[in-house]
Amino acid sequence: MISSITPVLLTVLPVALAVPHPMITPAPSLSDRSPPTRVVGHQRRDFFDDIVSGIEGGASYVESLVGSFPSYVAEGVPNFFQDFPTGSAVQKSIGLSDDDLDALPTQVLNIPGYANWTEQGWNLRYRGNVYKQPNISESQLNDLANVFLVGTDIESLPASQQVQARNMTASIFVVQQEDQNVTFHIEPADTQGTDRESGGSGAITPGGGSQNTTLPYLTTDQGDYDWFVPLQNVSGPGGYLLPGNGTNSLQRVNVYANGTDSGNATSYLVPELGLTIISDIDDILRITKIYQPAEGLLNSFARPFTPWMNMPAIYANWSKNIPEMHFHYLTTTPEQVTRNYMDFIYKTYPGGSFDTRPLNFSDVSATLSIRRFLLDRIFQTYPHRKFILMADTSNSDVMKAYPALAHDYPGQVQCIFLRNTSATDPEDKFPYKTDGFKGLNQNKYMFFTVPDDLANLDIVNGQCYNVSVPQNVTFSTQGLPFGLSKESAASSVQIGWNVLVLGMLAWGATAWL
Repeated sequence: MISSITPVLLTVLPVALAVPHPMITPAPSLSDRSPPTRVVGHQRRDFFDDIVSGIEGGASYVESLVGSFPSYVAEGVPNFFQDFPTGSAVQKSIGLSDDDLDALPTQVLNIPGYANWTEQGWNLRYRGNVYKQPNISESQLNDLANVFLVGTDIESLPASQQVQARNMTASIFVVQQEDQNVTFHIEPADTQGTDRESGGSGAITPGGGSQNTTLPYLTTDQGDYDWFVPLQNVSGPGGYLLPGNGTNSLQRVNVYANGTDSGNATSYLVPELGLTIISDIDDILRITKIYQPAEGLLNSFARPFTPWMNMPAIYANWSKNIPEMHFHYLTTTPEQVTRNYMDFIYKTYPGGSFDTRPLNFSDVSATLSIRRFLLDRIFQTYPHRKFILMADTSNSDVMKAYPALAHDYPGQVQCIFLRNTSATDPEDKFPYKTDGFKGLNQNKYMFFTVPDDLANLDIVNGQCYNVSVPQNVTFSTQGLPFGLSKESAASSVQIGWNVLVLGMLAWGATAWL
């Protein structure tokens, strides 16, 4: 049930209801958050302050790293994923009256979460966003989509790509709902994800645990919620939820937002010990080409999501042979446009939990800070688990954060795998820094060029380096095009991006204002 009433106390009741199988639904936004060192019970703190505190010094780092590159380009954060309209800006841009808005049904974006084990039992993270979806005409959607498809008119695209561009645009132009009271139904989950196993990923279905839960706080002014809330170990036909300190198996539970069929997700109860892979998505699991603006736009808004080479086979093999492995997908793509991301992952890769960029953090500095914040959060939530970190070299925040985590959490980083995009795609002209890897054991990290470089590595026992794959790590700025200095390479790419951004600003000023 979703209602705008006075906050109620947390209630958890055993139930036995027949609930339809969950749809794949995406994400929320973060506002008031609490980074756990050991999450116990529901918590609330000022999340924005935590994020901002991590930004200090970021500007000097970016400046030293990228010189005259536009910051949003060099950070691997495409500018078309910045500054989306929200709330009243959406209403104004599409001419939606307050009365028409009130008449729309309330919907929920529910993001697949994770639970940790505490002395009080399982503590499940509920994360999502409550919103209303305006009825926007096709002609309006075409005009709005053209804001993002810089240099391409939507009507010039194939019919299927036009549909995807309109759907992606519609997901951006939603009106978030504040002060909403959200309740959930939870029950054991049979399947999630596609990795050629009947159950999807290596998680198991718990014997019990069906219950109803009311979140302890109302949604924020951005319509979001993000709370850890205890689960009661309610018995069921097959028994109980297995304790997290007595099993190595992950357990799946379906989480349904009551009062809507749009807020369904599958979350994971992750035990204290085991192996978690934290995986980026763009240009490592799917072909995005963020470093090519025109291609990145089309690949993100219009074209079908396409796996990068045979990475699905690599992940499927790990899921089959490491059944207790926890897959966690972390992307700094804004939550408004992650529906396609989740659908793609669950049709192509093992099921798992998700983290995305908060709705109210749209500039580059905040985007850089949120990745490290979310990484710290999951590391601190599972202090006894080991982590495999997967991404590509086109994201400078990854290039800084991943080796830093190995220093900051001794013994928890099992492997670091980074696709060298500049070595595998001649269109990637952006440099990357490897100085953070200086002093790390080479056996703990690898820069690779094709997915098969990862095949046959014994990652469970810490074999992370394929000796047949050349590394050529200089522990400095790398990846510049041959014959170009840092400055000349930067100015060349700056021109192309400026043309695109000027076009976007011209269109955006008209469409959004």
